[in-house]
Amino acid sequence: MKKNIFYFLLIGMLCSYSGYIKGTPDYTQYVNPFIGNADNGHTFPGACVPFGLIQASPESGVGSWRYCSGFNYDDEFIEGFAQTHLNGTGVPDLGDILMFPFCGEVKEGTYRSTYNRATQKASPGYYAVTLTGANVNVELTATARTAFHRYTFKGHDPHILLDLQRGLVGNKDKIKDRVLQAEISMPDSYTITGHNEVRAWVQRHYYYVIQFDKPYTVSEELPAFEGEKAKRLLLSFNTKPGETVQVKVALSTVSVDGAQTSMKKESPNWDFTTVKQAAKKQWNELLSRAHVTGTDTERINFYTSMYHLFVQPNNIADTDGKYRGIDDKIHTATIGDYYSTLSLWDTYRAAHPLYTLLTPERVDGMIQSMISHFNIQGFLPIWTLWGKENYCMIGNHAIPVIVDAYLKGFNGFNVENAYQAIRETSMKSHLNSDWKTYNNFGYYPFDIVTVESVSRTLESAYDDYCVAQMAKTLGKDGDYAYFSQRANYYKNLYDMETKLMRGKDSKGQWRTPFDTFLLSHAYTSGGDYTEGNAWQYTWHVQHDIKGLIELMGSKEYFVTKLDSLFFLDTQVKSDGFVGDVTGLIGQYAHGNEPSHHVAYLYSYADRKDKTQALIREIFDRFYLPKPDGLCGNDDCGQMSAWYIFSAMGFYPVNPVGGEYILGAPQISKVSLTLPANKTFTMEAKGLSKENRYVQSVEWNGKPITGLSIHHQDIIQGGTLTFTMTDTPINH
Repeated sequence: MKKNIFYFLLIGMLCSYSGYIKGTPDYTQYVNPFIGNADNGHTFPGACVPFGLIQASPESGVGSWRYCSGFNYDDEFIEGFAQTHLNGTGVPDLGDILMFPFCGEVKEGTYRSTYNRATQKASPGYYAVTLTGANVNVELTATARTAFHRYTFKGHDPHILLDLQRGLVGNKDKIKDRVLQAEISMPDSYTITGHNEVRAWVQRHYYYVIQFDKPYTVSEELPAFEGEKAKRLLLSFNTKPGETVQVKVALSTVSVDGAQTSMKKESPNWDFTTVKQAAKKQWNELLSRAHVTGTDTERINFYTSMYHLFVQPNNIADTDGKYRGIDDKIHTATIGDYYSTLSLWDTYRAAHPLYTLLTPERVDGMIQSMISHFNIQGFLPIWTLWGKENYCMIGNHAIPVIVDAYLKGFNGFNVENAYQAIRETSMKSHLNSDWKTYNNFGYYPFDIVTVESVSRTLESAYDDYCVAQMAKTLGKDGDYAYFSQRANYYKNLYDMETKLMRGKDSKGQWRTPFDTFLLSHAYTSGGDYTEGNAWQYTWHVQHDIKGLIELMGSKEYFVTKLDSLFFLDTQVKSDGFVGDVTGLIGQYAHGNEPSHHVAYLYSYADRKDKTQALIREIFDRFYLPKPDGLCGNDDCGQMSAWYIFSAMGFYPVNPVGGEYILGAPQISKVSLTLPANKTFTMEAKGLSKENRYVQSVEWNGKPITGLSIHHQDIIQGGTLTFTMTDTPINH
């Protein structure tokens, strides 16, 4: 029944598009925010604007990995509506200021409600649902820094539970410890303001202003559990059945005044429809940069992927450019924006390269934010949330993001300062980066670096390659030679016997016994790899596929080894957490980022046909337009970025410098609107279910005989034409 309801909503969404196509195309009608809401996609269905601080969305649970975004489509109840949420992460946080509207009394003191899925609607900047148990119609919209709620109470005795203690945590017991300090003020019967310092994935401050369009009374303050600092208030309203109560919430990392200013500038009136339309307009402006010709399913998948890509990074600065930095001091962003929610281990691979194509006006601000973070922290961000570092994952992957932008010609930042930041990050030891050990051994020995030693070595070698490329361009020959040498450290962990990347100790002895299938997870089972095993990480040499082929001895053996990866038994072997290792084809795991470039590696060994066939299989199995249609966490847009690039027929195996390896397009035509009135068009002639292979590729009418197309060619505008066939061809 759930699936029937979902597809009914899908059809309705498409019908509304066809009725609008006579005028200006409404690209938002092809976005389905419910995609990824079930299973482990960890997306949310609520209202936000591109790159905004606010994500107003329903919550159906808290206290487990299932609720990293606060909502799971398969749940029968909604527990309220909070103002901030993460898109597709593997760790929960945010979920600030939960509000639950209801009529009458709650059953057994449990504040939650059944809801009618047939009434649940979601589109960019808007969410609506009928809470059947609570007897309330709920609508949400948002601006960059404010949420706007509209509750229609259909019964008598209307209330709103305002829960300032709750937030998204990994264990329900942590709710009571989440708030470290709380201040609240009620200056009048229409307003509540305050400040919370909270701790979950990161420790952070938020300041808030809540305004109601009707006066409230505090009918009850719910008892606090031991250790809790913030209040849970029952607010009552004097309204008749069918009347509405509207609520606006503004947030700031800086001050109540900052939140109040955002409210006045972004949402000064009580016109819900105007705010909703403004949000929709912002989304349409971005989505219209791609015009897709294809089936309804292809359009939905493509535009929803764009939507998820643009949910973050989030600009956490107030309207005056002020933000709270990692040092808890107030700073002013030089360009007015300060971006956080930087899931760089994920997003350096494809999401950030895609921003350079689709939202180039944002790239300089993202780079400047990373440099500003370095200026305080002393090394570049690893994984930042609301301006704070959580040190999640490995590597220093702000480096490839900065170098990629620089090599592509972005210059809205101080280049020397940027280079100094990436160099010092690569030379001065910090958490997860012990450069003394790395330099002494030429790898991370597993008896010194006891978890993820192989993965840390491979990913550090890639970052070193990136530093070398920027050093070369800047004429820093000594640095170029030094970091180029370190970029080859991956070779020190290649085991000639197993032809796999293998852990090695400080005496140069291989990890023994060596279970090539055993999955590692740093926090639950240890091991030498990051959320993966030897089969999955051996290919993590994004900068030197030719060198990896040479290590294996020949292109033929390289292909055979790759074949083994995809043909091996699909087994998940581990003593710890394995929820990230999903979307399996043999031992290939599309649900986790280290595998994302691997299908394209066949092309380096003259077997483009195998790349082309695998891309079709990944599309058919792991990107479906339904709540459980994603095979893994969206990971702040990285899973979506893989889809967008691959749908257009190319992918950045090496995410630095602008070389895109050709694959097989999965949509018949895509046109991108680029700066300076340029247009890039990809056309796949003859594409069909049977015609999944590429017969030929042309750029502006001239044959492409190599493996790739370059970013600089694309941004100058032109036409990339694939001729498709049902027969594998290698040439």
